[in-house]
Amino acid sequence: MKVVIPVAGAGTRLRPHTYTQPKPLMPVAGKPIIRFIVDKLVEVGMTDFVFVIGYLGDKVRDYIEHTYPDLQTEFVYQEHREGSAHAIWTAREAIEDEEDIFIAFGDTIFDVDMKQMLDCQYSCIGVKKVNDPREFGVAEIDEKGFATRMVEKPRIPKSNMAIVGLYKVKEVPALLKAIGTMIQHDQRTVGEFQLTDALQILLEQGVRIQTLPVINWFDCGRKEVLLETNAMLLSRRGYATDDLHLSEHDNTIFIHPVAIGANCKITNSIIGPHVTVGDNVTINYSIVKDSIIGNFAALEDAVLRRSVIGSDASIRGMNLSLNIGDNTEIDFD
Repeated sequence: MKVVIPVAGAGTRLRPHTYTQPKPLMPVAGKPIIRFIVDKLVEVGMTDFVFVIGYLGDKVRDYIEHTYPDLQTEFVYQEHREGSAHAIWTAREAIEDEEDIFIAFGDTIFDVDMKQMLDCQYSCIGVKKVNDPREFGVAEIDEKGFATRMVEKPRIPKSNMAIVGLYKVKEVPALLKAIGTMIQHDQRTVGEFQLTDALQILLEQGVRIQTLPVINWFDCGRKEVLLETNAMLLSRRGYATDDLHLSEHDNTIFIHPVAIGANCKITNSIIGPHVTVGDNVTINYSIVKDSIIGNFAALEDAVLRRSVIGSDASIRGMNLSLNIGDNTEIDFD
């Protein structure tokens, strides 16, 4: 079974960071978002991946090839970003001969029984109850857990079960044919070709699609969700840095949980709780809590809370909540 991971989006809701960093490579709890996704799939034996890349795609490709040299990977370029179904259509030559495929969106962190999903005898989608289903693809579900109807961003939702970006599809030729028909007739929802609409066509053709509730699901497309996810994961066993060598960080207090990258120099500071610090970061005379700091950033005389600081950013003399991108320098002195 091949895994298809669309990662071509521009991540406009996370700007300015995504001007220079693709959203799947944004750090959370010590590692990029996409690594949470790939690691979970590798754990259950998946080895054959197709990545649909676009905006800043070379960075995604370089990261995947460097981090997972033993995986079988293929990269397909989506020149025009026209929706989730269009992303799958872009990869059609890589998957058209497959009996089954697994689709996972590259900007979503999830907790789900992956083995149960893969072992399901039917096509299967991940779902999660949400407060406002109008923002998502929504599945209406019968008493046995099968989807009866799927609607993308409904104005008047008849269900609060959001489709979370995890799909196992057994009817690959039928799915590609449905998407091809949508594209041929320019059938769009909210201006794009939606995977939800293609799956609805399969339902109308009699395909049975099982739903599987996920435990947790974080669509890391906004600063607030990114920070919430960072805090949640750091609080779990195995994500925070437990073996901090305080002798390497002079006169510094760490309030756990925190994740500190390699080759950092942190002095005269208070760090935490819920802080992720990237590699090669320098922090001096600063207080940082509930924040994410990118690689090679430098903080001096700063007080930060609920902030996302990009790689190579430099900040001096401030006490604010920031959301600044890579290669930025701010001096408040």
